[in-house]
Amino acid sequence: MGRRSPYPEEFRKDTVALYHASGGTRTYTAVAADPGTTREMPRTWVRKDTVGSAPEPSHGSVQSPAEDPARLQAGNQRLLKADKADKERQPQREILRRAAAHATREAK
Repeated sequence: MGRRSPYPEEFRKDTVALYHASGGTRTYTAVAADPGTTREMPRTWVRKDTVGSAPEPSHGSVQSPAEDPARLQAGNQRLLKADKADKERQPQREILRRAAAHATREAK
């Protein structure tokens, strides 16, 4: 049993969303610099999120070409909503970044 993380769940989710919002253009180090965590923290959180949200393998169900654009459009809408929510959470992220920086200074 490991020790409890000093970072709240919402903070971790925001960090993962920040990484995904960059569309792969930012490194884990760059993402970690924003909230003031180590480089490995976002990497671990993104991996856990990716494993947790991996689609179930479909056994024998093949999507028709007509279903594919609808699936992509639904995914696009989900990403646009997430991006909008991410922009709305910017003030909270700044507060969490400062809190994390303070906690890091306290721990040293």
